[in-house]
Amino acid sequence: MRRNLIFGIILGGAALASTMATADPGFCPPGLAKKNPPCVPPGLAKKAVPYAVGDRIDGGYIILRHPRRFGLDPNETYYRVGDYIFRVDRETREVLDFIGAAAALLD
Repeated sequence: MRRNLIFGIILGGAALASTMATADPGFCPPGLAKKNPPCVPPGLAKKAVPYAVGDRIDGGYIILRHPRRFGLDPNETYYRVGDYIFRVDRETREVLDFIGAAAALLD
């Protein structure tokens, strides 16, 4: 009986590990989805985001040419800087809003 119980626990753990390995990588837990920036743990958000609202992006960016594909307003301008997406003023390149991590948005 004990051997069957241990075997069942091992198989159950393997099934759980298998489920976790095939989980959607773009999944964002509800608690992190409500944060600003979304889907980025608070400790990482303060350290890693290279620009804040009001900063000017001078270089090292890629313009998102088709924002509608990612559920963004097609009338706005979005830059990708590293792993982050920002909504910027088209004329001044000033950051208007931090959208989130590119991996969560582009997947």
